[in-house]
Amino acid sequence: MEVRYTPNHIDYKTQSTEELRKSFLINNLFINSKIEMIYTDVDRAIVGSAVPTNSALILEGSKKELASDYFAERREVGIINIGNNGKVSVDGDEYPMSFKDCLYIGSGTRDIKFFSEKPEVPAKFYFVSYPSHSVYETKLLKFNEAEPSRLGSVIESNKRTIYKFIHANGIKSSQLVMGLTELDEGSIWNTMPSHTHQRRTEIYMYFNLPENSFAIHLMGEPEDTKHIIVRNQEAVLSPSWSIHSGAGTRSYSFIWAMGGENQAFDDMDVVPMNLLK
Repeated sequence: MEVRYTPNHIDYKTQSTEELRKSFLINNLFINSKIEMIYTDVDRAIVGSAVPTNSALILEGSKKELASDYFAERREVGIINIGNNGKVSVDGDEYPMSFKDCLYIGSGTRDIKFFSEKPEVPAKFYFVSYPSHSVYETKLLKFNEAEPSRLGSVIESNKRTIYKFIHANGIKSSQLVMGLTELDEGSIWNTMPSHTHQRRTEIYMYFNLPENSFAIHLMGEPEDTKHIIVRNQEAVLSPSWSIHSGAGTRSYSFIWAMGGENQAFDDMDVVPMNLLK
């Protein structure tokens, strides 16, 4: 497990492009037959992926980073499959997961295993985990069961659909909030006007970007923004002081996940467009 220490709202301003990428970009996800995990000091979030092929992959604890006998001993996990069909076994109960299905796993779960239906075309499980101080029921939500919310407009190039999975009015959790956004064909902007979350971390994982396409992820304080080029199936960490907007070379999708002081989806500090620099 990689441990990531992110710069604060002052130090990021002096970082080079490569230093920004090493601090905030996660670009080593979705490797066949492996579980990859990044532990960040920002709200103690863990970002990870599991791509099982010929055999199951087991999500295990860590005495060093987590001081736990098993991964979810004091943590909750949100999982979204962005690959082909697979399943997740949770303490012996199996949850089949197709493309864009979401599974929440509550704390106290001991045994978590990932499987692909066909090893040659594996599932790609993306997961985000935060510490949990309450126990909530493990629950699967199929993509076609998620309630869509339409936002944006053609004229602003940001027409999109938001799907909320883990939130106050959906799958219950301790602090994790998770869902995905899909941009309509011809739209390229996400989360504009920008905002910050003083009380929460947010993590974006971009997908459905073809080869040679990318998104320009805007980050930093509103009056001193930076950017990171993000390609398919890469993620960006967004601390509470940072905006998190982006524009792509074409339409795309992204998974968003938040954790922190509350679960109110609309708890955000909107940044007026004329203040961005």
